[in-house]
Amino acid sequence: MKVEAVRIRTIELPLKKPFITHQASIDRRKLLIVEAEDPEGRIGYGEVTAFESPFYTSETIVTAFHVLKEFLIPLLFGLEEQTPAAFAEGVRPIQGHPMAKAGLEGALWDLYGKKENKSLKKLLGGIRESVKAGAVLSLTDNLREEVEALKLEGYERYKLKVRKGCEKETIEALRKIAPDLPVMIDANGQYGPDDFHRLQEMDEYGLMMIEQPFQPADFFYHKELQATMRTPLCLDESIMSFHDAVQSVELESCRIVNVKISRVGGLTEAKAIHDFCERREVPVWCGGMVESGVSKAHNLALATLPNFTIPGDLSSSTRYFERDIVQPPIIMDRGEIRVPEGPGIGIDVDREYLEFVTNHSYEAKAT
Repeated sequence: MKVEAVRIRTIELPLKKPFITHQASIDRRKLLIVEAEDPEGRIGYGEVTAFESPFYTSETIVTAFHVLKEFLIPLLFGLEEQTPAAFAEGVRPIQGHPMAKAGLEGALWDLYGKKENKSLKKLLGGIRESVKAGAVLSLTDNLREEVEALKLEGYERYKLKVRKGCEKETIEALRKIAPDLPVMIDANGQYGPDDFHRLQEMDEYGLMMIEQPFQPADFFYHKELQATMRTPLCLDESIMSFHDAVQSVELESCRIVNVKISRVGGLTEAKAIHDFCERREVPVWCGGMVESGVSKAHNLALATLPNFTIPGDLSSSTRYFERDIVQPPIIMDRGEIRVPEGPGIGIDVDREYLEFVTNHSYEAKAT
C-alpha cells in the first residue's frame, strides 16, 4: 500500500453541554483529523483525541500536530510499505506521543480497509454485529435529569466521574435516582496511599469497578489496594502500552483493563493488549475520549473482539455534539450500536461540514 498525501486538520466541535471532571471543564472539543490518501484517490480517516491542555496525558493538540508534521509523516513516507503493520513497527523508535501515532495509524487502517474492500471489524477479527453502549456521567448539578434521559435512550452501563471527598455523596445520590443501575466510578488518579480506607469503603456500594484510583505510575499502590477489596480495580491512564498492560496484569494491580486506542498508540497495540488479556482471562472494555464519529467508528470495530465483555464508553453521535462529522451519524438503539460493515471504518465523513469546522490544516505529499 502506498500513501500519496497526508493531511492534518484542527477542528472544533461545540458540545451540547459542558463536560466536567475534577481536572477540567470543556464546552467545545478541539480534535485533529488525519487523512491518508492513496494514488487512486481513496482517503482513510484517523483522529487524534488529545486535549488542549495536558491534564489527561502529557500530549496536547499542539504537541500532536507538531509530532505528526515533523516526525511521523516523514517517517511514513520513508517506509517501503505503508500499511498499518509497517507503520506500527516503523514508529517504535519514536518515544512517546501515542495519540499522534494512533491518529495516523487509524487513517492507515481505514485506507487499508477501503483498498482491500474489507471492514475494519473484519480486518481485526471481530465477531459481533453490534456492541453494547455505555455512558459517562460528568460532574454535574443535574444528575437526575441526565440519568433519566440516558435511561430512556437505553444505555446499559454508567461511568460516574467522582471528586475526592464527595464520592460517597455522589454515589448515594445516583443510587437514590436509579438503585439498580450498573455503575462504575472513575477517579482519574485523584487518590494517594493515605486514602486506602476511603477507597476500601467503596466495597459497600456493589460497584462494577473503580477506575484509576491512583496516579498512572502507581502499579504498586493499585496492587496493594486490589488485594484488600472485593470491587475490581480497572486501570486506564496507567495503560500506555502493551508493556504496561502486561505489568498491571502480572503484578495483579487490577482485575479489568480499559483499552483506549489513542492512549496506547493505535489499533495494532490495542489488539495486542486485548489478545494478551484474553489469554490471561482478564476482561477488557473500550474507553472513549469525547470524540467524533471517526474515532467512535474505530472504537466500535475494536469492541467487536471477543474479550471486550464489558460495555465501553461507546455512545451515539448525539451524546456530545449537535452535529457529528460522519454520515450517517452513529446511532444507538435499545442499548446497542450496530457496527458499520462497509470498507474501512464503514461510514462516510461529511466533507462539507468537516471543511466548515476546520480552523487550521496542513498537507504533506510523498516526493
